[in-house]
Amino acid sequence: MTHRRSFLKQSSLIAGGLWLAPSLIQAKQKIPPSARIRVALIGCNNMGFGILRHHIALPEVDCVAICDVDQNILDKRIAEVETATGKKPQRFTDFRKLLELKDLDAVIIGTPDHWHCLIAVAACQAGKDVYVEKPMANSIGECDLMAQAAGKYNRIMQVGQQQRAGKAFIESKDLVKSGYIGKIRKVNIWSNFNYGLGNEIKPATPVPQGVDYDFWLGPAPKREFNPNRFHGSWRHFWDYGGGLMSDWGVHLLDMAIWVEDNPSAPGHVMTYAANVNKENRDRDTFDTMNVLFPKKDFLINYDMNGGLQTGPYGKPYGIAYVGDLGTLVVNRSGYEIYPEWDPTAKANKIEAKKLEGTTESHNVHVANFVECIKTRNEPNCPPEAGRIAALHAHIPNIAARVGAESLIWDDAKREFVGNREANELIFPEYRKPWVLPKV
Repeated sequence: MTHRRSFLKQSSLIAGGLWLAPSLIQAKQKIPPSARIRVALIGCNNMGFGILRHHIALPEVDCVAICDVDQNILDKRIAEVETATGKKPQRFTDFRKLLELKDLDAVIIGTPDHWHCLIAVAACQAGKDVYVEKPMANSIGECDLMAQAAGKYNRIMQVGQQQRAGKAFIESKDLVKSGYIGKIRKVNIWSNFNYGLGNEIKPATPVPQGVDYDFWLGPAPKREFNPNRFHGSWRHFWDYGGGLMSDWGVHLLDMAIWVEDNPSAPGHVMTYAANVNKENRDRDTFDTMNVLFPKKDFLINYDMNGGLQTGPYGKPYGIAYVGDLGTLVVNRSGYEIYPEWDPTAKANKIEAKKLEGTTESHNVHVANFVECIKTRNEPNCPPEAGRIAALHAHIPNIAARVGAESLIWDDAKREFVGNREANELIFPEYRKPWVLPKV
């Protein structure tokens, strides 16, 4: 029975991605302190902790601190890291105190989106490199501030758009840019997920014990506690996130932008948005959107349906690069090329190709970040790339919020042309005592 309990405990750690093989522990021990990369995690509930796991799976990386405003989650994560590594990270509930650490090289920001800018700018000012989850920030203006801070303070900043490290997406980009499928006419994107509907309406409840809810809200407006606005579902409210559009949209749109000759901010954006499913749903964001981005090289067409799980080519989400010679369809599982038929030659215009069995690439994206900390080279997704991708998600959301079917963005001036309401949403209004960072 003792052996079985030990086996089950070990199996659960492996399933959670935290168990480290003895060989890795030994490899970590052989690396001198001068060669170690010391990281800290701020916001440790879900994705942030997953990203930390990928960091500590690298021999040269140590987790020296974890910070969260939910003491229940914080204590759990500290115990898990100590179990996995044999080292107990320092405990913080205020990120500002964490950033005072001298023996700290980089921070991982896994908080809700409305906190990204404040923490990232403060980290850059404190001389720390930054891995920040996507979308880069919860507003257009905050993304700009983060990019400015990374440049001014000479920090490495990796935005968590990890598909740039994925084999299927890298090969797809290379095939498209090489001209294999011919001249690109358009890039069709779709993302259909049940969770895009938001949660069913729930009543307000007391703040859970151990949670500093006022700190969790931070610069966002003061509101009574509701579980729908907290762990796992906060992104359906404009105060903290941008719904399915900024959650999945920013990933997929980034892959369309990536194949542009000179990746650029959107100019003219046409948006249709609605909440089709109104049954007992608690959310600000939209469940249904279609967006057109006429770009210099081609048209990007984005189609989003929260509450559905099916889509073109039998995939709930994906990207189709439509070329004169064929269409390349890709998602995280792989890609397939569907050739066009040549009626004269009575043959396909190009050879069909397929890649199957690919998986998530968070670990490769993290490894790239750690390598760039050491070399000071530009990472896979530098701040400007994160900013441009976020613009493609935020502008349609802003258009829908102000009821504009069409918006024109002037990236040089960082403003919308002729729409005062849209311009008022470029920056959020921070709740006192929090102040929008100055760079």
